[in-house]
Amino acid sequence: MGRSPEHNQEEEGPRDPVVRFQSYLSGGTSSLLSTTIVFPVYKTVFRQQLHNTPLPQAVQQLCKEGPVKLYRGLAPPLLMRSLNGTLLFGLQDTLLHQLSLSSPSVIPASALPAVAGMGAGVVEAVVFTPFERVQNVLQNDMNDRKLPTLKSVLLKLRAETLSSGYYKAFLPIMARNAFGSCLYFGLKGPMCAAVEGQGLSPTASSFASGTLTSMAISFSLYPLSVLIANMQARVGGEAKGVMASWRMLWDTRQRSIRLLYRGGSLVILRSCITWGITTALYDRQARRSG
Repeated sequence: MGRSPEHNQEEEGPRDPVVRFQSYLSGGTSSLLSTTIVFPVYKTVFRQQLHNTPLPQAVQQLCKEGPVKLYRGLAPPLLMRSLNGTLLFGLQDTLLHQLSLSSPSVIPASALPAVAGMGAGVVEAVVFTPFERVQNVLQNDMNDRKLPTLKSVLLKLRAETLSSGYYKAFLPIMARNAFGSCLYFGLKGPMCAAVEGQGLSPTASSFASGTLTSMAISFSLYPLSVLIANMQARVGGEAKGVMASWRMLWDTRQRSIRLLYRGGSLVILRSCITWGITTALYDRQARRSG
């Protein structure tokens, strides 16, 4: 990874408008593997976010339910993360290429990866909000009786309007994804260069860059993730907007930042594995094909 913004731009975005197929394949494969590995961690975090339970109690609940129910709800995030790994990196590189051609004097070169990442994050929200909605409904144990299967969930959400069905909590998801992608693509290049300057190999530098960047992002956006999980996990009932849902969440957390961030420690582990692997594999493939 180069030291100057211009060199970083070349590595963050390919010269061709379309990313090579191998880059999509690498991103999708790494996302699939990392999602399978960290799914129990993700589900533990979800239980803490939804029920405001301490870590030991959340782990005890999942252990008591057994391995079959532990992986209930894996299919939507597995498909979502696999598609996400291909779309996010490819679309960001394509937008970066177009921005560098159309507006080189309007946006500073060092800011182009972040701007392209924000655009990719918005598209990501449009495409993947329904997946996240289904995933959150399936992982909520309170839905086990009335919505026991994936098919029953899909039928129930299809009967709702878009805003209360598949696209519930779309606005906070779009804000989280756009801002998170903006920070990720804006910071991972400079972070990788700084780490590589300490003598680490390119692959290790990419892994460290993805890990450190994702940790900072996940903690800053964690309250949004808690809000989204609580908005999407329930089906039916009184329709509440974003602000009303936030006020209710804030009250249930006893207006405590500490309780709001319950489960945040496991987000570090999940982010380390998921984005560390994804960043390292993607950057390695980009170096090989570049």
